[in-house]
Order: sequence, then C-alpha cells, then structure tokens
Amino acid sequence: MTTMRPPDAAQCYDLNGAAIEHDEEGYLVDVAAWTPELALQIATTECLVMDDERWDVVRALRSYYEIYQVAPPIRVLVKVLAKTLGPAKGNSDYLYRLFPEGPAKQACKIAGLPKPTGCV
Repeated sequence: MTTMRPPDAAQCYDLNGAAIEHDEEGYLVDVAAWTPELALQIATTECLVMDDERWDVVRALRSYYEIYQVAPPIRVLVKVLAKTLGPAKGNSDYLYRLFPEGPAKQACKIAGLPKPTGCV
C-alpha cells in the first residue's frame, strides 16, 4: 500500500543522493540550497534544456535577488534584462521563447528563487 503525503507537505528533488525540499509547485523551500546542478534538474522537470541564453536569465535573476531579496515580476525582469543584456533580450517575446510557461515563474523556479509576486 502506498502512503500519500498531504498536499501541503514539502517534496524533494534528489541531487546526488541529497534531498532538496521544494513546495508543491517545485519552488525551493531554501533558496540557499540552489546549485547550477540543481538548476539543470529543475529545468528538466520543466521540459527545458539549459542553454547560454537561459543561463543568462537565471544569472540575472539570482543577481537581482541577491540585491533586493525578492524575485522580480515580469515587467521588472524585462527592464533588468534590457539593461544588462541589451534591448534584443530585454523583451517579453524573447523571454516567452525561452520560458514558454511564463518567464518570471519558470525562470525563477529554475533559478531557485521564490515564486514572483503576481504569478498565478
């Protein structure tokens, strides 16, 4: 007989035998537990392959989080990327191409950040 967890119980990513807790949507419980290797695993669960463009976004998100201690909403993310990576990459179309399930939501999950405010 299989024992089911209650819906609010934390789940885990398994990274080299270490259990890394995440919530029911896949966001890390502890931001400090993030590693690039874990990002690759999370991306796989999101059906994405991490390429240089996606890594650029993840690095920009993590940098923003280190400064402000909050994950940016999509409008802010677009502005940050336009400033750091240029206008060709600082636009919603570009971000949705990289993260089709929602750039702020999906990229923040891969970056190990909390779910951005305003994401449904």
